[in-house]
Amino acid sequence: MKQVLTLLSAILFLVSPGLIQAAPLRIEITEGVIEPLPYAVPDFVPENAAAAQVARDIARVVAEDLTGTGLFREIPASAHISKVTSFSSPVQFADWKAINAQALITGAVSLQSGGRLVVKFRVYDVFAGQELGNGLQFAGTQDGWRRMAHKVADAVYSRITGEGGYFDSRVVYVAEAGAKDDRKKRIAIMDYDGANVQYLTDSTSIVLAPRFSPTGDRILYTSYETGFPRIYVLDVASVGRRMLQDQPGTMSFAPRFSPDGRTVVYSLTQDGNTDLYTMDVASGRSQRLTSAPSIETAPSYSPDGSRIVFESDRSGTQQLYIMSASGGEPTRISFGQGRYGTPVWSPRGDLVAFTKQHKGRFHIGVMRTDGSEERLLTASFLDEGPSWAPNGRVIMFTRETQGAAGTASLYTVDITGRNLKRVKTMGGASDPAWSPLQD
Repeated sequence: MKQVLTLLSAILFLVSPGLIQAAPLRIEITEGVIEPLPYAVPDFVPENAAAAQVARDIARVVAEDLTGTGLFREIPASAHISKVTSFSSPVQFADWKAINAQALITGAVSLQSGGRLVVKFRVYDVFAGQELGNGLQFAGTQDGWRRMAHKVADAVYSRITGEGGYFDSRVVYVAEAGAKDDRKKRIAIMDYDGANVQYLTDSTSIVLAPRFSPTGDRILYTSYETGFPRIYVLDVASVGRRMLQDQPGTMSFAPRFSPDGRTVVYSLTQDGNTDLYTMDVASGRSQRLTSAPSIETAPSYSPDGSRIVFESDRSGTQQLYIMSASGGEPTRISFGQGRYGTPVWSPRGDLVAFTKQHKGRFHIGVMRTDGSEERLLTASFLDEGPSWAPNGRVIMFTRETQGAAGTASLYTVDITGRNLKRVKTMGGASDPAWSPLQD
């Protein structure tokens, strides 16, 4: 396979009644390193004086989103020949061609009475001299301007790559503070790029592995508040929470929602044995899925809810297995050298991300669901806990540095292994879980 950057001009598509245009500029993302597509995004036009600053801010967030993927390269404003002063003015395509911009994004912003913000934008294929699809408009409150910027970037990304975006999403994680041997932890939530941080729990108890519901309105996590690991479900909007399971003499942990949000799969330790169970969220009724003298943990559903991938040491070492969501005999899928853990099924359904430990190094990797085409994306002293972006294109994970002063941070990497970068957080951070796109 090749990674290709092409202008698809042979295919025609309908953009409005009676109007036929050539197909848009398109990045086909398959494999390897590509030359990022050069684009321009002038400051959005403020349609009234009150919108001047937010118009600039929105354009900058759009640019940060697109450039941050590694697939796009912004042409700086200092190189622009044309100046966009009106959203309705004709585009001077020759001026943008002269600086080699292949895509152009223009926009306008108005701030109306009551704090209502309106953002509209267009995307152009510069070399074809035409708009890509129709312009769009978003409206909301002024304090939601970053979300509108992310929505603009998602639309641009989708039109050029043909894939879904992931910018208008959030990440729940464990915020860490303090010395390594006395680390304080609490559940926090933020925009995918680290903005708008909100703390959902305090640091009085150890908390682990928060996981979003399919609709992003609830979070599962494990807490040692009672002295033993127990599973809690937390409402994001109200920050209200409740314990899901409190069976005496047991420990419950590593929960994840099913794709329909009605069921939780988790690990439960009883009488020295750790197996997988499911629980109906509404009734609390549980069902045992595995029964083996081994440790079964870190379960993750397939997108259609029919299967579960998990880690187990039933073969003598930590490996990955897949079984029916109703239980039954599992099939081992990991056969490389080393130990495998924390598997997570891609939202596309085609890959499983995992943590691998081999020869004293940790890796984040991906493989097909049958175990073929294993590919390691990172290598470090300690990389672990992958989580998928909503479009299945990017993985976020925890990287911890070694030594007494070592700290945990969040990183992202493309599934090709490109574009490794650190996520901005306030202090240490671990155990990320990516939300679906917001409504």
